[in-house]
Amino acid sequence: MGSWLKLCWSAFKIFFSFTACTLLFYFGLLWINQEYQNYHRYDVPKGKAVKVFQNDSSAENVDESNWLIRLLFFYESSE
Repeated sequence: MGSWLKLCWSAFKIFFSFTACTLLFYFGLLWINQEYQNYHRYDVPKGKAVKVFQNDSSAENVDESNWLIRLLFFYESSE
């Protein structure tokens, strides 16, 4: 009878430890998600920022093979 109680007590300790660690992990993920929920990566820059890409209307006149050249450049530069 005593060994059965020790076995149940050991099982309860393992179950409680697993449940506590799972809850700690879950609420830790919720906390991290809440921290980064309001983080705006793409805010308008402050200071003397320079616009890198400009959508030019003359770019529409470029022939259709431009996308192929850009794709090949992408593969050649291994990015």
